[in-house]
Amino acid sequence: MDALIGQLINLFAAVMLILAFAMLSQRRIVTLIHLFTFQGLTVVGATVVVAYVTQQHHLYYSAALTLALKVALIPFLLHRLIDRLNVRWDIETMLNIPTLMLIGIVLVVFAFNLALPISKLSASIARGTLGIALACVLLSFMMMITRAKAVPQVIGFLTMENALFFAATSATYGMPMVVELGIALDVLVGIFILGVFMFQIREQFDSLDIRHLEKLKEE
Repeated sequence: MDALIGQLINLFAAVMLILAFAMLSQRRIVTLIHLFTFQGLTVVGATVVVAYVTQQHHLYYSAALTLALKVALIPFLLHRLIDRLNVRWDIETMLNIPTLMLIGIVLVVFAFNLALPISKLSASIARGTLGIALACVLLSFMMMITRAKAVPQVIGFLTMENALFFAATSATYGMPMVVELGIALDVLVGIFILGVFMFQIREQFDSLDIRHLEKLKEE
């Protein structure tokens, strides 16, 4: 039974990593939102499994909060946002896709080597997935810094938060509920602020390319 549970958690971790690479290579914003939703479902599934095995009941509340925010509310808000902005494609990236994939593989190897001594100190049943969680954090950060448009950068930020939550579950069975509620509130407030920010960029420059903000320094 323990071996089956361990394999199931590893499966969720592998899906997280595959989705991170898929989001890194994705150009269509609508598909990017769908991948983010699937990643949220993966985090929920992994959290429920860990909660069932360890009898850490607060993880059930964490899973429910993630389901409500990351699978339902935030994807809905992102779809409304891109409909209002009339945005469907994000063609421009700082690097081409094959180069991004190669750098992503290097980051995964680095993350596994970095997390190896840390995972040995953890008593969590999911400690073996800590390297994958760290790799997903690095891939999300890479997606943020290699996209020229604002919407994919917002999704990259949200994906990084997913990966951090997965890492916390892997290493320490999650964070205290008060901390998780605070983070959830911060994410929601951040979404609304970034939404207003994107509308202002669109109004001023008729584009969501954040490189237009460099013009403000010249004025």
